Amino acid sequence: MNYANLVTYARLLLIPLVILCFYSTLPYAHFWAAVLFTLASLSDWLDGFLARRLSQASEFGAFLDPVADKLLVAIVLIMLVAVYPSLLLATAVIISREVLISALREWMAIKGKRDAVAVAFSGKLKTTVQMIAIIALLLVTPEYPEWFWQFGYALLHVSALLSVYSMVHYFRNAWNTLQGEP
Repeated sequence: MNYANLVTYARLLLIPLVILCFYSTLPYAHFWAAVLFTLASLSDWLDGFLARRLSQASEFGAFLDPVADKLLVAIVLIMLVAVYPSLLLATAVIISREVLISALREWMAIKGKRDAVAVAFSGKLKTTVQMIAIIALLLVTPEYPEWFWQFGYALLHVSALLSVYSMVHYFRNAWNTLQGEP
């Protein structure tokens, strides 16, 4: 067990806490759900930093980190769809992309060419926009102005478009690599 993996475990443990806060009747419940989600999202950067800085990178950590990321996003998006059904299409696109890219990465790893589908800028941009959208949507309550909901809604749909764009990028890189092109 190392510090980087502990941070990843903490991210996994924050998922049910986000859900509990979001559905609770506590004062500022949505605010606290957004804070916990933000902490969980930032922990993705922290575990990578710790793994590199402390030389704690491990095969198990490399496996667990993306699983924790995908579970965090998928579960919270499904929770939001239960409250806001109009988010279903964007959520379906985002989750489908995550499954397809995970499968592609596994397949390319089997082929010994995992580097061809390493994280690219388009994937990082998609993740950043997606996290901001989810935080905004978690914050929405009846007291918030309508434009705040629309902001989160629009960003989530931009994230879905970026998901498709980055997915095409990854599949094109994989195809070119398998065809022997640079």
